[in-house]
Amino acid sequence: MDGRVQGQNGFSAEAPIPLLTPYTLGKFQLSHRVVLAPLTRQRSWNNVPQPHAILYYSQRTTKGGLLIAEATGVSNTAQGYPQTPGIWTKEQVEAWKPIVDAVHAKGGIFFCQIWHVGRASNRGFQPNGQAPISCTDKLLPPQTRSNGIDVAQFSTPRRLTTEEIPQVVNDFRLAARNAIEAGFDGVEIHGAHGYLLDQFMKDQVNDRTDKYGGSLENRCRFPLEVVEAIVDEIGADKVGIRLSPFANYSEAGDSNPEALGLYMVESLNKFRLVYCHMVEPRMKTVVGKYESLHSLLPMRKAFRGTFIVAGGYGREDGNNAVAENRADLVAYGRVFLANPDLPKRFALNAPLNKYNRETFYTSDPNVGYTDYPFLEDIE
Repeated sequence: MDGRVQGQNGFSAEAPIPLLTPYTLGKFQLSHRVVLAPLTRQRSWNNVPQPHAILYYSQRTTKGGLLIAEATGVSNTAQGYPQTPGIWTKEQVEAWKPIVDAVHAKGGIFFCQIWHVGRASNRGFQPNGQAPISCTDKLLPPQTRSNGIDVAQFSTPRRLTTEEIPQVVNDFRLAARNAIEAGFDGVEIHGAHGYLLDQFMKDQVNDRTDKYGGSLENRCRFPLEVVEAIVDEIGADKVGIRLSPFANYSEAGDSNPEALGLYMVESLNKFRLVYCHMVEPRMKTVVGKYESLHSLLPMRKAFRGTFIVAGGYGREDGNNAVAENRADLVAYGRVFLANPDLPKRFALNAPLNKYNRETFYTSDPNVGYTDYPFLEDIE
């Protein structure tokens, strides 16, 4: 799979297309730059990863390819959607091991995305029916999910006290340690899309008056404490982060997203993370792309490390992002979900399967999950 094509999109027939060139990600040697984005699939019964995930992830593994696992809860208060996996119990850690082993058996590099949904939850997902936790006690109205079909309902959150925040930091630290025990090559801290870390960062949500609210520095304090704790626990060479400063998912917008993005990447530089994964400004909401005057370029230039971009990319603009040095790697979500052999299809400039939104979050362990055809199956 060297990606040589006959003069496609202005790239010469002799040279591999940019997305399919090798890249050194810290201590990992990638054979190409097409990354599996973290995708919630809701097929982990009782928050425990299931054997059917072995096939799902191994189907999408290539030798030297980077995969980021679906968002995985750090504690029993972290959940906000049905049947999403966790990594806070021994049972969950053991259940992840054969999935990770399958990816490694095919030569893939596998990071676990760890998250806490914060106020994007309801009492039905919380231990003893308690209120979800957040930086605020402002209720989040019902939100349409990214399949454009389901509507998520939320409960009024409980504002964390200043004294409780270190415990949540510790939950992230322990989850990172558990991910390494499960065999993952690293973790991606989920600091995007209106979940707990993003709730603290964004001034539309964060209405605190303690050291975790108010100024930009204060709003970013908790996410950066999470980063520091995880780096101290497992090493910076195994830690990435995902950020979406421009997004307004779950009513988590910011009045100055560029300043927020720049402050975060400049603060992250001192930790020497292996990568920063940012969502394009055009992906402002859960459904659809928008025209945007903003760009990730200032953050790309400021961050001293591998920069991954995501958000509505196809083959051509992904190639251009790498060729123009706007990104080192490009993460693909829905299109990778529907095309388990996506790097090969990009190499051959082959047609792509269309994804089916209706099966993004259904519980079937095969349909809409592992039954998308490979190229050789339809030729």
